[in-house]
Amino acid sequence: MIERLNISWDLKPRYFWDVDIQRLDVKKSKRLIIERVFELGTANEIMRIIDYYGTEEVSNVLKNLNYLDPKTLNFVSKLFGISLQSFKCYKRKQLNLQYWIF
Repeated sequence: MIERLNISWDLKPRYFWDVDIQRLDVKKSKRLIIERVFELGTANEIMRIIDYYGTEEVSNVLKNLNYLDPKTLNFVSKLFGISLQSFKCYKRKQLNLQYWIF
């Protein structure tokens, strides 16, 4: 685990447009940070988050998110070698069937 993660320096403020980035706590807000970086970040930023929080912690947070866009979900599934069925957001999507309207 990297000893320090400086949100305002290491990550782009545009990922956190709805919160005060100077007041963001890396321990208390880890779900938000991980979610935003995986959906909006670069490969280097994703690797920095994995190095800081650890593979197990990051994968657990991602598995328990209510929503991930399909591209991010597939990327995370392949990156960590986790089946899609292990993700809460995948299960929720399967439960909410979309019907065709004619």
